[in-house]
Amino acid sequence: MTSSTRTSATRTSSRLRLVGSGALVAAGSVALALAAPTAASAHVSATASTTAAGAYTVVTFSLAHGCEGSPTTGLTITIPDGINSVSPTVNPNWDVAKNEVQLAEPITDSHGASVTERVSDVVYTAKTPLADGYRDTVSLQLQLPEDAAGETLAFPVLQTCETGSTAWDQPTVEGEDEPELPAPVVAVTAAEEGAGHHGAGSDSHEDEETAEATTASSTTAAGGSDVVARVLGVGGLVVGAVGVAVALASRRRGPKASA
Repeated sequence: MTSSTRTSATRTSSRLRLVGSGALVAAGSVALALAAPTAASAHVSATASTTAAGAYTVVTFSLAHGCEGSPTTGLTITIPDGINSVSPTVNPNWDVAKNEVQLAEPITDSHGASVTERVSDVVYTAKTPLADGYRDTVSLQLQLPEDAAGETLAFPVLQTCETGSTAWDQPTVEGEDEPELPAPVVAVTAAEEGAGHHGAGSDSHEDEETAEATTASSTTAAGGSDVVARVLGVGGLVVGAVGVAVALASRRRGPKASA
């Protein structure tokens, strides 16, 4: 092998290493960019099975992180004014309790009964602390206020952890950037035509139980699909970048070899 041939081979090898390294760096940067939105969007969120004013709905609260890495030990969900009765869904991983306060004035519910108290908050206490990075949900069945169409109801959540706590209670203002710790919200839509609270009897409650199971399953599936999609996307980018690097290196090496 002549000196010029050895020099050409050395340069080609160097180019291959440089191109390959550059491709891997680029792929890594893209992977970090894809991962960043996941961390930024890891809020405590709320999803309602229906949002029609006056309707019974199941609101599911989802969390998948602790307090700066510390496992979650409890959730205190504040119930907005206008919602008086709440039925928490039992989750085997949590103990649950309702706290009530006196109403300023008694009201009459949809069944004609006098109501003097309302649920102010619901407290879920983890039987075993939920480790950071693991997801769980808790759900509340309630009736949305009849006069709340067009409004956004906030359900502030206090997340307590083995070390520290996080208050998800900052209001989200339309037209402004999302706050760092937004309160979970439900946007109430117009009442369904022909549906009134007097017609929300046992059949309505059975429908909501079905909706609860459907909502929980859909939320879990969506979370799993999102993770899988991100992993596959990042893997594809890395493989593609490496393939491009090898192709470029081969193309540059080809003419020198023939010379």
